[in-house]
Amino acid sequence: MKIESIRLKNYKTFKDLVLKDLPKLAVFVGANGSGKTTLFDVLGFLSDALKNNLHQALQKRGGFKEVITRGQTGPIEIELKFRIPIAEKERIVTYILEIDEREGRPYAKKEILQYKRGSYGAPYRFLDFAEGRGYAINNEENFDKQDIDLDREHQTLASPDILAIKGLGQFEKFKAANEFRKFIESWHVSDFHITEARPTQEAGFAEHLSATGNNLALVAQYLFEYHKPEFDKILEKMKQRVPGINNVTAVSTEDGRIVLKFQDGNFKDPFIAKFVSDGTIKMFAYLVLLYDPRPHPLLCVEEPENQLHPALLEELAEEFRGYAKRGGQVFISTHSPDFLNALQPEELFWLSKENGYTKIFSAKDDQTIEELFKQGDKLGYLWTQNFLKGSGPR
Repeated sequence: MKIESIRLKNYKTFKDLVLKDLPKLAVFVGANGSGKTTLFDVLGFLSDALKNNLHQALQKRGGFKEVITRGQTGPIEIELKFRIPIAEKERIVTYILEIDEREGRPYAKKEILQYKRGSYGAPYRFLDFAEGRGYAINNEENFDKQDIDLDREHQTLASPDILAIKGLGQFEKFKAANEFRKFIESWHVSDFHITEARPTQEAGFAEHLSATGNNLALVAQYLFEYHKPEFDKILEKMKQRVPGINNVTAVSTEDGRIVLKFQDGNFKDPFIAKFVSDGTIKMFAYLVLLYDPRPHPLLCVEEPENQLHPALLEELAEEFRGYAKRGGQVFISTHSPDFLNALQPEELFWLSKENGYTKIFSAKDDQTIEELFKQGDKLGYLWTQNFLKGSGPR
């Protein structure tokens, strides 16, 4: 599953944005306040709206008036094109969501899920809702059979601020909605905090690293017990990336808690996570995330360079690229020239504000950058020398 393009209209600093040809690894750079966090917030917004509803997702961000672009009246528009398997075929599916407000309450003005029968012709709408009412196709497996009619099932949602993909996506018969719902639910938008990853935890069970990393010890224990090959791979990577570390264990304490212990080859006794460097904890957390036995289809990570030594950043970029090659898609924002030095032009995008609104440019579309890169200049150097105009190295 892969996002091919994103179109935004009236979402905070994005008055009118089209971002096409997104690669498996996409890295975004820009000056502070240029909109990097906002770009990732769009994906977080969709995830929050799916879990709850539009009202709660907007309130989390200050309400409709704080999300809509300054000076605009609406609606807010979000469009994703993504590649996804449906009925045993890979399809390019388009999801369109328009959000407006009436008497202080937000609602889904339009919600559409559509894809084509083949390479040509207009897309066919498999889900079409407006203000809580609409239809979805319930026999999509017959989509390619021209002599069979498609069945529209009309539905009314409990509230116009509930997404149709949330309700109908629970049912297998609405295949496009079901697959898209699972796609969004599987996204990992990181909000990692070192302080939350360090403490001991009540004994329990966790298969996937949380957004904040507060269940790191539990996930490490799960991997050790149920996915030893992946855990051994993480441990081997730790030995390569962090000098001296030769073992990591998740240990049960007498009071029923789980604590991470890191063994340094120079010392007899292991260090508990409380006394290990921020960089060691963060590198371990990233490796746990990247070698998940059931990887997320999309990772969004902001400023992975924080707490890490600059010498590790090119290697970390390679780890993210490896994850993308294994099937996941990765979006990263950064301020690190060292991280950018590991990239190819097709992986790098920069954000620049013009007249108060954000635009995004691709390094591969800039002939000067392409030529300098071919001559041996690295992208981190080109950024610090302001070849990525308007993105600012600080």
